[in-house]
Amino acid sequence: MTEAWTLKGEMALSCSCTVFCPCVLSLGDHPPTEERCQTWAGIRIDDGHIDSEDLSGLKVGLMMDLPGIMSRGNWTAALFVDDKASALAVKGLTRIFTGRVGGTTHLLSILVGQFLGVRQVPITYEMQGETRVIRIEKYVDGAITPVRGKEPGQNVVIRNSEYWIGPDVIVSRADKSRFRGYGRNWNLAGRSAEIVKLDWGNQ
Repeated sequence: MTEAWTLKGEMALSCSCTVFCPCVLSLGDHPPTEERCQTWAGIRIDDGHIDSEDLSGLKVGLMMDLPGIMSRGNWTAALFVDDKASALAVKGLTRIFTGRVGGTTHLLSILVGQFLGVRQVPITYEMQGETRVIRIEKYVDGAITPVRGKEPGQNVVIRNSEYWIGPDVIVSRADKSRFRGYGRNWNLAGRSAEIVKLDWGNQ
């Protein structure tokens, strides 16, 4: 029987597109601006569980390398889990982020062709004003800031989309974005980023 799970929190994502990610509006049918998509994300879990295992307060990281149009699949992915997570939490998060327990992340089980595995490392996801500062030890050093809108104090937001991560996407920019690992050395500073509130699950 599939485990029941929920996950609420926030994701900050940095990618290689030179302007805002076209996958959000095209729902994965438009090619990335640089032909392929190189991306990493940090996730702060404010509240969550898988079966009876509490996931609240944990941090997660993702690396994804896509060869072209997102909806065509053949992604390469890796998962990073907070070093504070229990063995059961790591197992549960792995099942969630490989799409094996259905629900919001199920499409990852279809689109990811090569899963490079899970590494448990220290992860921080902090707020400095509106900037999300994310560090995955030995792998990611990032700072993502929302793009300001015309109205004072308001950011540019795409609302009510069918984007799988979440309907409201804060258009953002990577002030700093380094990923090193798995044979990759990316510097995505100045490129597209997004911040999305998460309300995921399989119920």
